[in-house]
This record gives sequence, C-alpha cells and structure tokens, in this order.
Amino acid sequence: MNFSLNRELLLKPLLLVSGAVERKSTLPILGNILLDVSGDSLTLTATDLELEMVSYTQIENHAEDGQITVPARKLLDICKSLPENSMLTFSSDNDVIRLSTGRSKYSLSTLPATDFPNIDEWKGDVEFKLLKSELLRLIESTHFSMANQDVRYYLNGMSIETENNEIRSVATDGHRLAICKIANDSLALPARQVIVPRKGILEIIRLLNPVDEEIQVFLGSNHIRIIDQEFSFTSKLVDGRFPDYRRVLPRNGDKVLETNKDQLRQVLSRASILSNEKFKGVRLNFNQSELKITANNPEQEQAEEEIEINFPYEDLEIGFNVSYVLDVLNAIKDSEVKFTLADANSSVVIEGCNSGEALYVVMPMRL
Repeated sequence: MNFSLNRELLLKPLLLVSGAVERKSTLPILGNILLDVSGDSLTLTATDLELEMVSYTQIENHAEDGQITVPARKLLDICKSLPENSMLTFSSDNDVIRLSTGRSKYSLSTLPATDFPNIDEWKGDVEFKLLKSELLRLIESTHFSMANQDVRYYLNGMSIETENNEIRSVATDGHRLAICKIANDSLALPARQVIVPRKGILEIIRLLNPVDEEIQVFLGSNHIRIIDQEFSFTSKLVDGRFPDYRRVLPRNGDKVLETNKDQLRQVLSRASILSNEKFKGVRLNFNQSELKITANNPEQEQAEEEIEINFPYEDLEIGFNVSYVLDVLNAIKDSEVKFTLADANSSVVIEGCNSGEALYVVMPMRL
C-alpha cells in the first residue's frame, strides 16, 4: 500500500478522529487509527468501542487499495512537528509502515486491519438536518449540568429529545437542571428520547463550529450518528431511562427578579473567591431595593457584595452553590436575566429575559 499526500490534507482529518482514540486501553489496537485507501481517497477511522470517528481526505499517486492500522498518537505527533506543506509518502511492508518526507524517514509498527473493531451497521429511525450553530447551541446551553461518574449512570449524559417541530437537550446531575429547545417549522419529528454519554457530548462540542452549515443527525435504538462533509461521528447511547424532569420544574414561583447578567456574574464571581472550597455556598438576601450576597469559609474569611435591584416582595434569604449559578449565567446569551423564586426551600428558575430557548433550575443549599 503506497500513497502520497500533503501534510495539511492529513493533519486536519487526523486531528478530527484523534478524540475517539482510546488512551488507556487494554486492547492495543484501540490506540491505532485505521487507514483505508480506496481510489484517490483516504478514510481514517478511530474508535474506543463507545465512540467512532471517521474522516476523509484526498491522496495522490497511489498504487493499490488497502487497509492498515497505525499508532494514532505517534502519527499525529510526527505530522504536527513536520514543516508546513511537506509532501508525505507512505509505503507499507508486512507489519511496518514507512513515512518519508524530504530527508526525514520514520518507520511505525502496524497491526492488521482485520482486527480493527467496527461499530455494527445500523439504520437511524429518526433523521433530521440542523445547522451546526443550532446543534452546538443546543448542547453548549445544557452540557455543564451533566453528572460526572454518578452511580445513576443515566445522568452521566444528555437527553436529546425530538417531538413534532422541536428538538430539546436536557441535562441534570440531581442538583440542577438545564433544558434548551430549538423549534424549526420545517421539521416533523416523532416523539423520541435518547441519552448520549458524556464523552460523546464533549466530543460533539469539539467537532462542531458555530457556522450556518447543515449537518445530518441520525438517532437509532442504540446509537446516534452525526454526518458532515468532513467527518462521520457515531456514539453508543446510554441504556437507561432519563428522569421525568417535567415533574420537578417549580410551579410555585411568585417572585420575579430581572437584573443585568454581567453585573450579577461579576459580584458572584468575586464573592465565590471566599466561599467554602468544598461546598461553594453563597447566601443571597433579597429586599425591595438591593440584593446582598455573602460568602464565608472555614478560615473565618468573609466576602460581602451588594447590587441595586427592584424586588417588590417581602424579604427573602436563600443559599446556592455559586458555581451552579455562575455556570447558568455563563451559558445565557441575553444581557438581562430573570430569576423566579418562591421561598428559601424552593428551587429557583433562571432564564434569559428575551430568548426563551433555555431554562435552568437550581436547587437551594442550606447554609
């Protein structure tokens, strides 16, 4: 198997698939990338058995079609360190692949392509097209609320839901909840809910650019697949039932505060510096004309911040994990935010004042 191509044509697809390479696997072949030469195209595939990434590039003057697997990390490091626009020539011989460019020559050990695991062929039973920018917004608006290594394994991922003309993303770790929805009148989708694992979600964020280019999404019974001109991404789904989050949405909020997002974010960030590093608790005291924010820690240090607000209700004191509130404020794009509160023991609903796309629920803390 001999072929040549420009370094830039190889580096981009290599970077795309490298996120799926398993770094700590007991199976050596999962540390390799499958190179598949067919005609004048080269297909690169990487998998960790949960995710599969495929990307494509064009090659020059190849002699014969063929497949081989090469160590992913070493090939990527070599390509990164070579000069721009180097012409790379690959030739395979038994269980070695040789890479040469100019006066540089490298030999890499290979493993047989027949041993490389492929995710089984499957058909998506729900298909839709979406702009990359929309899919990215859907995921970035909620991904920070996913659990990380929770024993309730179905929380270690994101629920993607379709219904009629709506696509929703939902994430929760049991202490907070994030929901984002996008409506598109050209869609007519069946009601469907799948849980995409955390690693798959973080990989999608890495792959997508916020551009107005269409991308295809396929949902199957066990997989999600995203297809673009440059790559194909497949992830297994989490086999479990996502909690019925609609039941925990607070309905009794009768106190509404609208305030400037950036101002609130700045005072909360400053107060958080002196909060307890483990619990990150801050106390919010609302009265009619001001919001007082206090934080303290076991070293007896204290922070106190005040901002002017309009809160025509009785005084209210409530505690929160400040990191949760800051995550929400960082995700909201609007300049003004709305807090809907009930009492000191009820969750708060936070949303942007204008868009109405995303909604966040944060449980209070006892401080």
